[in-house]
Amino acid sequence: MAGMIPRTFIDDLLARTDIVDLVDSKVTLKKAGKNYSACCPFHSEKSPSFTVSRDKQFYHCFGCGAHGNAISFIMEYDRLEFVDAIEELAGYNGVEVEREQSNQTPAQQRQQQLAHKQRLDDYELLAKVSQFYQHNLKTHADSKSVIDYLKGRGLSGDIVKQFGIGYSADSWDGVMNAYGKTGQAAAQLVDLGMAIQGDKNRPYDRFRGRLMFPIKDKRGRVIGFGGRILSDGTPKYLNSPETRIYHKGQELYGLFEAKQHCKNLQRLVVVEGYMDVVALAQHGINYAVASLGTSTSEDQLQTMFRTVKEVICCYDGDKAGRDAAWRAMENALPLIRDGISLKFVFVPDGEDPDTLVRKNGQQAFETLLDEAKPLSKFLFEQLLTSVDQHSLEGKAALLESFQPYLKKLPDSTLKDSILNELANKFGTASEQQLKKLNKNQSPAQQQAKKSQTKVTPIRLAIALLLEHPHLVNSLPDLSVLDPINLPGIDLFKQLMQQCKANPSITSSQIIESWRDTEQGKILAKLLVWEHHIDSEAATDVFDDILEKIFNTFVENRTELLLQKARLGQLNSLEKQELQTLLNS
Repeated sequence: MAGMIPRTFIDDLLARTDIVDLVDSKVTLKKAGKNYSACCPFHSEKSPSFTVSRDKQFYHCFGCGAHGNAISFIMEYDRLEFVDAIEELAGYNGVEVEREQSNQTPAQQRQQQLAHKQRLDDYELLAKVSQFYQHNLKTHADSKSVIDYLKGRGLSGDIVKQFGIGYSADSWDGVMNAYGKTGQAAAQLVDLGMAIQGDKNRPYDRFRGRLMFPIKDKRGRVIGFGGRILSDGTPKYLNSPETRIYHKGQELYGLFEAKQHCKNLQRLVVVEGYMDVVALAQHGINYAVASLGTSTSEDQLQTMFRTVKEVICCYDGDKAGRDAAWRAMENALPLIRDGISLKFVFVPDGEDPDTLVRKNGQQAFETLLDEAKPLSKFLFEQLLTSVDQHSLEGKAALLESFQPYLKKLPDSTLKDSILNELANKFGTASEQQLKKLNKNQSPAQQQAKKSQTKVTPIRLAIALLLEHPHLVNSLPDLSVLDPINLPGIDLFKQLMQQCKANPSITSSQIIESWRDTEQGKILAKLLVWEHHIDSEAATDVFDDILEKIFNTFVENRTELLLQKARLGQLNSLEKQELQTLLNS
């Protein structure tokens, strides 16, 4: 990579992108006056407080405060770093990311390039390791027995290829010999979790004698592996550790493959193991994902709810499976909103999704999924088992036990239904407790009050200029602002200079140029300020503001010089200035 991404390319990318179309491709927007609105994708809410402006090319949530341009939306929605978001947005627009040499010193450039190259090399290296494992599956001395094992599990060559399944030989240095011959390469394999630092500084392969499942991110890049042992050893599954590119609580095994198979997924089923995902796909259920050996996290659930409206957790029917379901439910509660659902299904004792679908087939398994328990029913069943429903004490204890879960649950139809169900089940005997329960509940995310921005001439001028950059033409000679010293004037001057130097600049491009600065935060706040000045009146109001700014400066300067005159502290230049001001 040559260097940094040019500002001109970023500006062009923003100019190419209509933020309304971009956001609408991920969140359904509805026309609301001149803007568009939706329930915020970044927090749970019942009434829409998320707005997108086509004029400003900016989004803002009055509930949680999320705001930004198209790049910010990609970063926040897809949880990407800045450069990755640029690459994603470039792909959305069908263009290649441009690079240039930066103004950094050669040493700084080399350091940045090395860091960026290392990140790219990480993906490239793991892609090669994945190919190495796949090659092993075909050519290694053990390949026949491994392939027989896969066939015995009912897997075809096509499904093995679709998921990139491979084989790590039962040796200590297969990957190390192939890709870790230099000290730097060996260190990279250790950093990426493919090797373990051994005695005498000699790394050895982490995965040995295992069926290998590559884990891919949302862009299809290999970021880690899961390895299943083929014999009776332990652990049965061995997973990549956390690395600089792999964060297991944020990724889902099989999600990339599911989205590749169906561009318009309707639901996802969460299972516990890699083999469960692959076996279900083998039988035509191509919408299964696994949570990578962890409890299904809030990040993973949020990713799924952004992809589909229905998520079904399919776990073993034993205590461990039910505990996993309970943790998933707790993590999901803050994310629940109208229009999405979380359900639960448990396979019979002694079975797992892999064995069950092989035994009964696709139709029977999907029937099981269709009969999954809704979240509310699962919650009631679990809590009812812990109390005596027939005593007043038991009823009071049950109502109390619901409190922490209802507190997590945002206002929604589901929450209303649970409260109604409690009232119906326990009647007036528990009326006081129920009222208290309802009163004490607050949405997990309260819609914040709209910030009250104090109206000052400088703030209003900046807000108008952000929305209408062409207003800079009202003041052809910016040097007249030089002597003015008022709060906020420096930022206003810089903004005027920026707009003057770039006649075609847009609101979105201005905000982007101030990213990650304190001034940028101020500008973003002023851009979404509801000042109620329409476009037709903007020029006249802006001119009036400039006049007020000059008048305020003249009044303040005159008062200061008069005070100095009364104290006999004026020099000759100040006397001349005061005389000019008094005569103006």
